[in-house]
Amino acid sequence: MAAKSSCLNHNCPPGFWRGVPQHWMMDWPSPFPIRLKSAKGTIVTDLDGNELVDLCLGDTGAMFGHSPDAIMRALNGVSETGLTAMLPSEHCEFVGRKLVEVFGLAYWQMALSASDANRFALRVSRLISKRQKILVFDGCYHGAVDETVVALDDNGEIIAKPSNWGAAFNPALNTVCVPFNDLEALEAKLKSRDIACILMEPALTNCGIILPEAGYLQAVEALCEKYDTLLVVDETHTLSTGLGGYTRSFGLEPDIFVAGKAVAGGIPCAIWGFNEKVKTGLENARANMAQGHSGVGTTLGGSLLAMAAIKASLESLMTREVYDDMIASASELEAELAAIIAEFDLDWSIIRLGARLEIVFSKLIPTNAKQMRETFDMELEHAIHLGLINRGFLVTPFHNMLLAGPNLPPDAIKKYGQAMRQILENVV
Repeated sequence: MAAKSSCLNHNCPPGFWRGVPQHWMMDWPSPFPIRLKSAKGTIVTDLDGNELVDLCLGDTGAMFGHSPDAIMRALNGVSETGLTAMLPSEHCEFVGRKLVEVFGLAYWQMALSASDANRFALRVSRLISKRQKILVFDGCYHGAVDETVVALDDNGEIIAKPSNWGAAFNPALNTVCVPFNDLEALEAKLKSRDIACILMEPALTNCGIILPEAGYLQAVEALCEKYDTLLVVDETHTLSTGLGGYTRSFGLEPDIFVAGKAVAGGIPCAIWGFNEKVKTGLENARANMAQGHSGVGTTLGGSLLAMAAIKASLESLMTREVYDDMIASASELEAELAAIIAEFDLDWSIIRLGARLEIVFSKLIPTNAKQMRETFDMELEHAIHLGLINRGFLVTPFHNMLLAGPNLPPDAIKKYGQAMRQILENVV
């Protein structure tokens, strides 16, 4: 299997470092990255013609399926009318109105990635609050934003993640980090009134899925109000929750909303929206400062290409019907895994967030990153991942996460269950 991928990996021509255009592509559990010929819907095909059911979906970038027809039609159209001009496109009115309708906030801007959108949200928060520090949660993921590549050590002190390449500064200078689901720790940090914003995922997704406890997010909102701290919600991964993300599904009211990856069907694009309070603060601050290079925005943000793609996504992908299909498949996967766990008498559990679910090697559901890290078994995880690849399934390589895209093949869940049973018969 995958002979051509293996050959290309071992006879890699000069050019890309380690033979891949992005070094994360080396992080799969296979001895070499599988090189693709095509990807359509929830199926990827390698250079040897092997088809795999994709339950990773580009780690969310293709959450609504690979090469959706609506996106391809939009690309064909925009190829004739221009890709980028640093001017607004004819789709601005429609896209702006739909963003308000789907996600709720009143004012929107575009970026190239969620990393950029998070950076801009932090800058705006600092500008209008006149505070320098930000607060994140242990186990968070907000892309390549320097201030957020942090963790808590065994003593509860903030550190740059040990895997952080060339940390730009001591994170303790401007970043505060607390455990998720710990309101006492959060309020203790906010009391100083020097934190511009909380940047958070509504549920942590990068150290396994960690769900908020009942009432936790509402209490976070109340603390932000009490201590005049802005709330920035990064829904890049939690868009899987349902239409409008976790924010609309559970009635959150952030000051700033960020999402990327999947919002334009896989075309590089991100959105950040804000409420009236942030809009007023931003306009007041700008009125009293020099004009020029702001450090917010990049040349290709909001391009004609991105606007065409996100219009198609809002019209045809981010719909109630698509979400219902994805969540139904995820629920079936959850039931299949629950049956397997019972059959093999495993001390495991399952956490689901809409169309996304996670296998946890523990009967107790972790409520913070420290507890989740204690459940990790990398050798077992890699064995399961490799076994699934050899049986025709891709899952997210960084942990035990599955993402159910739309229109899974009718027998995919049954075959996934068969594959897992075969693997477990050999490894547990």
